[in-house]
Amino acid sequence: MMTSVDTDLIRVLADPLRLQIVTLLARETLCTTHLVEETGAKQTNLSNHLRVLREAGVVETEPCGRFTYYKLRPDVIAQLAGQFSDLADSARTAAENKRACP
Repeated sequence: MMTSVDTDLIRVLADPLRLQIVTLLARETLCTTHLVEETGAKQTNLSNHLRVLREAGVVETEPCGRFTYYKLRPDVIAQLAGQFSDLADSARTAAENKRACP
């Protein structure tokens, strides 16, 4: 049973704007212009956050003319959710285990 969680991915998703981007992309595929409108972030700031999400494998790009669309990779989110589920299962078992003090 896996009891560790991908801490690099947690750090990536811990940023409020990146989490907002992921939440928006969970609903639909959006281009940078849409994400600027939805988040109110400046284009350069948003582009930096999208780069981090891309490098972490959370989102992928889809060129469409002069625009770039971003879509969420649900398998990455599902894998992280599975890791948390395994951690919760481990915690349930650990509640029954108590190490004796010396």
